[in-house]
Order: sequence, then structure tokens, then C-alpha cells
Amino acid sequence: MDEEPFPTDWQTALVLVPHPDDPEYGIGAAVAKWTATGRTVHYALASRGEAGIAGMPPEQAGPLREDEQRRSAAICGVDKLEFWDYPDSDIRNTPELRARIAATIEALKPDVVITIYSGDSWAPDAPNQRDHIEFAHAVAEAYDELADPPRWLFENGPEFTHYEVIDGYTDVAVDSLAAHEVYLSVLDPDTPVVAQARKQVEEATPVREDLGGRIVQFIVKRQH
Repeated sequence: MDEEPFPTDWQTALVLVPHPDDPEYGIGAAVAKWTATGRTVHYALASRGEAGIAGMPPEQAGPLREDEQRRSAAICGVDKLEFWDYPDSDIRNTPELRARIAATIEALKPDVVITIYSGDSWAPDAPNQRDHIEFAHAVAEAYDELADPPRWLFENGPEFTHYEVIDGYTDVAVDSLAAHEVYLSVLDPDTPVVAQARKQVEEATPVREDLGGRIVQFIVKRQH
């Protein structure tokens, strides 16, 4: 099947992810483009990423990563965020989590839901995280249980069905990821934060001249 441009006939999107920085590693440039054109994007995160900074206790890392996520989201035009306090590194596809996802979708009534990739690996040498897989499956199952689901459910991932051309928004995405300054500086202390961010954003958004330029990749999982 040929890849298609991301739909344009929508106004509100809900991005559901397990951790801080998950939007910035994939869809940040698309989010920046959408908010710049007047659309509204909400973020809901299952955890505060409290287990994500080596050597830092969770009670310190959680609030720090939440603050970094709020600054990061604001760079992309997102000021509506919520954090659910599920345990970082132990997020599972439970009835409780599915109910929370469903309740959030029902409360916000978005046109589009976007979540993280559910596959086992991004590439042969890039396995996916268990939190990501469990959470993405929970989103799909919660969507399926809704009486009146949003029009679309997408994942951000490889083997894509839809794409958003994001030429002109790469630098915004880099700045947004670089706002996770402490997290990135601990993750790779030998590489400047902005350099790390640019490498990650460019790897996540390949250039496809046949499709119009640099793109963010989406997989349609459900269409209502």
C-alpha cells in the first residue's frame, strides 16, 4: 500500500505516551507544525520518568523530568499535559491503565489519538522497550472498548502508512528534545545536549524526497 499524507481534516489530537521525552524522540516536529497552524494537541503521560536518570533517586528525578517535559512541550506549542503516576519501567497493560486511557479519551474527545510504537523492535539492532509495547497495546484495547471512539488511532513507528512532511520544523523539534537537558546530559555526558538532540531527531525523521522532504512516520492502527 502506498503511504499517504497525514489527515488534515481534524482539529484536536491527544498524544498518549508512557514517559517524558517519548513525544520528542518521534513526533515533536509534526506537533510543532500542527500547533503552528492552529490545531490543539494534548499530551498525557503514564509516568513521570522517575527511573530514567542513572544515579538520581526517583523522588528527585520524577519532578525534574516533569519540569523538563513541560518546557519541552511548550516549545512545540503544547501547554495541556497530564501525568498519571504509573511506575516508570513497570508500565503494564492492565484493566486499570486501559480504563484511565479510555476516560481521558472520552473527556477530551480528540479527533486523533497518537501513541508510541507497539512493535518488538524499531530495527534489527534497536529493540523496543517493554513499557512502550505494553502501553501501546493498552491504548489500542482501550480504543476498541469505546462506544464512540475518535476518528483515527495512529502509532509513530517504522513501516508507516501515513506521513507528515516537517521541513522547517526540525530545529523546533531539536530545541524541544534538548529541553530534556539533565536527562540527556546524564545519558551521554560526552556529547553536547543539542548535538544529541539533533542526531536523534534526524534519525527519527528520514528524508524522503519522493514524499516531499523530511517526514514523521505514522502507522494507522484504527480508523472509525
